[in-house]
Amino acid sequence: MKSASLHSFHEEQVPPTDPFQPLVRGMLEQLGEDPKREGLRETPARVEASLKWLTRGYQMAVEDVIGDAIFTEKHESMICVRDIEIYSLCEHHLLPFFGKAHVAYLPNGKIVGLSKIPRVVEVFARRLQVQERLTDQIADALCRVLKPLGVGVVIEAYHLCMMMRGVEKQNSKTVTSALRGAFRDDGKTRDEFLRLVHGGRWLE
Repeated sequence: MKSASLHSFHEEQVPPTDPFQPLVRGMLEQLGEDPKREGLRETPARVEASLKWLTRGYQMAVEDVIGDAIFTEKHESMICVRDIEIYSLCEHHLLPFFGKAHVAYLPNGKIVGLSKIPRVVEVFARRLQVQERLTDQIADALCRVLKPLGVGVVIEAYHLCMMMRGVEKQNSKTVTSALRGAFRDDGKTRDEFLRLVHGGRWLE
């Protein structure tokens, strides 16, 4: 009797069916598959969990990930974090693009904890994106929270929507940049940033 009551309690606690999984099952059927076969039975749940994880940036805010890690400091030289791994989803085909982000800023009396810069990148990368917008969003967010003299962001990425479909160019790499403040207006600052990021390749 106790076991039956416990079973009834658990049934009552089951949340309503999320529409996400039926949509995935319908998509599998449209592709000509049988979502009931063994290998695909759990696929709708796995796809739901995976996509929610890959787009978790919608639930994140720059101010929250930085928190109180902004410090008053008289450092006047450029601060650059290179080779930040990025993984994102192209909003046009829902296929991944991945690569590295290089982020630098010129302090104006305040610095941010170094680990927070990759976290800012993550806020925007973990959304449906285009690389151009992602680059701008990172630069604008750092300008907003740090109010530095300038910010520079370069992203180098490989897009599976180009590699697996369409033109199918396996070695194509897309490079985007966003320059703000001194990085845009001062040639010496811009050249220093590009040397740090690319070893001078853009300046030859």
